[in-house]
Amino acid sequence: MKNLSGKQILITGGTGSFGNAFCQRVIKNKYNLKRLVIYSRDEFKQSEMLKKFPPEKFPFIRFFIGDVRDKDRLSRAMEGINIVIHAAALKHVNLGEYNPMEVIKTNVIGAQNVVDVSLEKKIENVVALSTDKASSPINLYGASKLCSDKIFLSANNIKGSRKSKFSIVRYGNVLGSRGSVLPLFIKLNKSKKSLTLTDNKMTRFNITLEEGVKFVEWCLTNNLGGEIFVPKLKSFRIVDLGKAINSKVKFKLIGIRAGEKIHEELVSQTDSICTIEGKNFYIILNNFTKNQIKNYKKKKRLKSVKENFKYSSDLNRDFLNVTELRNILSKNNFI
Repeated sequence: MKNLSGKQILITGGTGSFGNAFCQRVIKNKYNLKRLVIYSRDEFKQSEMLKKFPPEKFPFIRFFIGDVRDKDRLSRAMEGINIVIHAAALKHVNLGEYNPMEVIKTNVIGAQNVVDVSLEKKIENVVALSTDKASSPINLYGASKLCSDKIFLSANNIKGSRKSKFSIVRYGNVLGSRGSVLPLFIKLNKSKKSLTLTDNKMTRFNITLEEGVKFVEWCLTNNLGGEIFVPKLKSFRIVDLGKAINSKVKFKLIGIRAGEKIHEELVSQTDSICTIEGKNFYIILNNFTKNQIKNYKKKKRLKSVKENFKYSSDLNRDFLNVTELRNILSKNNFI
């Protein structure tokens, strides 16, 4: 990532899983950033990250306590920044259903604040992290992230003469993150309890934290602005994930929760008309005209997906079996 050398990057929600992994990758690969700003409202997590990345050893990593709801604080934090990765969000589906306005304040109004300040500061490149739940949403979290996606994409229409680019990266729950079922399964298995399962037909897309960070990096260097980038992923059955942890595990069906889907979707059938693909990714261009899509395909040497295409975890051609899941869990030190 030589083009990141000397850059100043800010990550909102930077004390989360993504921000930690991004810091580790920058250090491991010696990207030679001028400054990496970790922006988040959680002082405890900031203090924990400071222990992992002490300023005397990593002086380029800076920590700003702040909320994306606070536009003035964002403006101060973005001074001199070249690249923004927007990872801040309220993500828990069930809590969002119970506290809708709090989700809207962070996920929608916070997104607008990030866009406004990015335009004000003439940020070169802005990539916002989205979720599979933003595709055909049925819960407030997904609906709020769809609104957020629209806000970031529309920023390309109002940037004027600025050279700023705004793009989206959409992928599913990261394996082992706080939004993943994996930590719960591991905890229940250690206590020798049955694994709670909402539906035995449930499927999900699989992506590891490392893969997510790499994909965001790739998007930062390949985006033109206005895209929703979707990685091509393998799917897995939630039942098989439990069996990968313990082949003799027992499941307890508890029923589907409010706002929960049996299968997740990354590209809807409606979006297929404006979706193109490469070897390892899809790009949704739903803010582009037909001619713009044609020119984008030609410039990037990509092709359109088939008519009525839909990319969902149950219809995916590529599924991980129990053995493959166990190998992934072992490789990433989950078991």
